[in-house]
Amino acid sequence: MLKKIDQLERLSRLLDPGPAECNDLFEQAGRYALATLERLPDTPTYQPDDGRNGFREAPIADEPVDMAELLAFFRSEVDTTGILPASGGQMGYIPGGGLFPSAIGDFLAGITNRYSGVSFAGPGAARMELSLVDWMRALVGYPETAAGDLTSGGSIATLSALVTARDACGIDFATIPRACVYLTDQAHHCVGKALHVAGLKDVQQRKVPMDDRFRMDVAALEALVNSDREQGLKPWLVIASAGTTDTGAVDPLTAVASIARQQDLWFHLDAAYGGFFLLCEEGRDVLDGIDSADSIVMDPHKGLGLPYGTGAVLVKNGGLLARSNAYYADYMQDAKPVFTADETWDSPADLSLELTRPFRGPRMWFPLKLFGLRPFRASLAEKIWLARYFHQELGKLERFETGPYPDLSIVTFRYLPQNGDIDDFNKRLVESVHRDGKVFITSTRINGRFTLRLAVLNFRTHRATVDYLLQLLQQKANELDY
Repeated sequence: MLKKIDQLERLSRLLDPGPAECNDLFEQAGRYALATLERLPDTPTYQPDDGRNGFREAPIADEPVDMAELLAFFRSEVDTTGILPASGGQMGYIPGGGLFPSAIGDFLAGITNRYSGVSFAGPGAARMELSLVDWMRALVGYPETAAGDLTSGGSIATLSALVTARDACGIDFATIPRACVYLTDQAHHCVGKALHVAGLKDVQQRKVPMDDRFRMDVAALEALVNSDREQGLKPWLVIASAGTTDTGAVDPLTAVASIARQQDLWFHLDAAYGGFFLLCEEGRDVLDGIDSADSIVMDPHKGLGLPYGTGAVLVKNGGLLARSNAYYADYMQDAKPVFTADETWDSPADLSLELTRPFRGPRMWFPLKLFGLRPFRASLAEKIWLARYFHQELGKLERFETGPYPDLSIVTFRYLPQNGDIDDFNKRLVESVHRDGKVFITSTRINGRFTLRLAVLNFRTHRATVDYLLQLLQQKANELDY
């Protein structure tokens, strides 16, 4: 038996390389990362998939592979096709960037593998994450009794908020068929998914009409609620947006909150995209009333430029979030109790759907502390002004039709060709932008019409990139509209 254990130990120790080998691996990875950043300005933002799948030809096997070979394979198979989110030319989907200090934070979190879920296991890690939640709490104007959690993204944050709202409002199997949820057609699709996962797929979903800027019509909301109540239904939840994904529209938050209070509705706010614009004056003006919501979702991997996998949920009454996530397990009896007498929490797991969880705090804490808030404020204000600039300049170009003046940093637009189908033309126009590869925009459908869409949020996107897109759109439109 001892001989067998000794043999296995010799092999298993290969998983724990010594300082010299670790330093070599670190330096190789570091050179790769720095070379990637150095090439970034000249790297296409979008490169179509060529159909290769090297992973099939190089399956996981018993024998090791040299780090240099692995990095070359990684570059060939991962880093050369698709959308490059780190590029300033990525102006299609909202998440982007990936701050360098965030990568350092992730590296340090991975090296120690600290567990941030339970304070007993990692008090410093838990305190870091709770301090970041507290910073966001203060940013939105919530009281100190609020609570929240760092999540994997807006989808899980939304699920957490809706489960809390369900429990707080007593929505059970008997009331689900009568419970009414109010939202617009611009609500993010993760809301429907969260309702389904939370056992709420059979609630009555009411689509509230919008104004000509795609913002919730508050008078229509009130009329729908009154009508449902008269029919013996149970109005329960209104979901507004602080920056929709399609158009960037911000619903009239103060007015929605007023209806919610009058009608005894839980007011949930999707601020995954728009929430961090509170850091700049231009954003605060648009987001006035955000503190009136009962729950808020915000995504640091959007407005703060962090890597994918960083969302947040905030609930004004923190005790409700904790009650919806209460748990107990005998094997954790050495840890502190879930609740204390004054309902304060020292463990993120007390407020979260997740028990096993990565230590997300460093990826957010390092850049905020290293850079300070000033450059974040400037970057977010810059993105609002770049969207306004694009809207203004595109409106000067012949045959381009712009959507509403941007609330935040998303602009919708179409080209009106001299002949032919408008939708088909705009489909070919966006495809030609993709073939160029230097910048990336997306399309959507608004009121059934094929519409192009610019989303300016990447911290590396500046005016030169927007100017390039304006020139490219004019050039490609002229080529296609002959």
